[in-house]
Amino acid sequence: MSEVTNQCGACHQDVAQTYMQTFHGKAYQLGYLKTAKCSDCHGAHKIYSADNPKSSVSPQNIVETCKKCHPDANKRFTGYLTHATHHNKTKYPVLYYTFWGMTALLIAVFGFFGIHLLLWLPRSIQIMRKKKKERESTVGDKYYVVRFSLSQRVTHIFVILSFIMLAFTGMMMKFAGMTWASKLAQILGGVTAAGNIHRFAAVITFGYFGFHVASLIRMKFKRHIPFRKFLFGKESLMFNKQDLRDFRDTLKWFLGRGNRPEYGRWTYWEKFDYFAVFWGVAVIGLSGLILWFPEFFTKILPGWLINVAMIIHSDEALLAVGFIFTIHFFNTHLRPDAFPLDTVIFTGTVPYEEYKNDRPREYEELKQSGKLRKAVIKKEEHSKWEKAIKVFGFLFLTLGLFLVVLIIYSMLFGYK
Repeated sequence: MSEVTNQCGACHQDVAQTYMQTFHGKAYQLGYLKTAKCSDCHGAHKIYSADNPKSSVSPQNIVETCKKCHPDANKRFTGYLTHATHHNKTKYPVLYYTFWGMTALLIAVFGFFGIHLLLWLPRSIQIMRKKKKERESTVGDKYYVVRFSLSQRVTHIFVILSFIMLAFTGMMMKFAGMTWASKLAQILGGVTAAGNIHRFAAVITFGYFGFHVASLIRMKFKRHIPFRKFLFGKESLMFNKQDLRDFRDTLKWFLGRGNRPEYGRWTYWEKFDYFAVFWGVAVIGLSGLILWFPEFFTKILPGWLINVAMIIHSDEALLAVGFIFTIHFFNTHLRPDAFPLDTVIFTGTVPYEEYKNDRPREYEELKQSGKLRKAVIKKEEHSKWEKAIKVFGFLFLTLGLFLVVLIIYSMLFGYK
């Protein structure tokens, strides 16, 4: 960072700081010396004020200056606010309100589910103790219930792999000023290699998302399910009135004012996780595409939307990574009655008695409809790869929690 901080930054400290928050500045901090620096845009010797026609960043010359690195740059592309900051409400109100809107979303989500987690914890410990006593009085699980198909399990594998790649490379860029981010960039082969990994993972994400949507459409027509029932039926992942009742009764259970709700196929927190993926692919995906292909999008959109996309992409990614590796991990794997790992999404099966206790409403529905027998398999048919699955699961649990520690450390001691 010597050129920016020691030369240009000596007189233009505020401008140098805003440069460090751009993609160019972050890439430079991570060791990519070919990225655009002060001299690439403003010149090295004949430096003029931006309103001077001779300046390389004047309205008359800015397009050609940008084309040195971005051959398809256009007039709208140059509308990108190079040294803008979301801290200046007066000068950049759109960026200011975008940032604080995303910050409010982060606080709301983590605040709500953080309280939910703390209320759940004592009840989860009670269930853990109950399960322990039941295991001591039985000879083990003889039967399992199939909950997920092979395609659903494989899709989730792709979700995990792509998300881990996106999370580490994305957070590395977000916290580029931290030492660990530079070390990670070196391990991955540099900023260019890390960027390729990030974009490759993004393609995988769009791929599994498209596959999932196609499978939903195929299922609707294959089963001849009416559209309304397909969206709001009992097996649907769309929120409905039952989820409101389950949420109300769950809070009563947490507070000792009622029994544990009889959950069906999907709980309200599982539905939130599911729609978080839809939201994430839409918001993070679209903003990521704008950052990936800024020249293309600025053919029709103003350049300052690149700034907006960067804020949304960065903060929404922080929300996704933080939520998955803390709240989702607790809800699914780390809560006491599921600890150390719930393997159902990998094996596709869950012990019969556990299923009966955890999802009594669906259990009764399947039993009455006669479909339960088809869903039950013997222990011998249960996944033979459970040990390998646990190793795989523990590996990614560890990686996720490790990244959370790095994020918290960065926000406390180095993030601005």
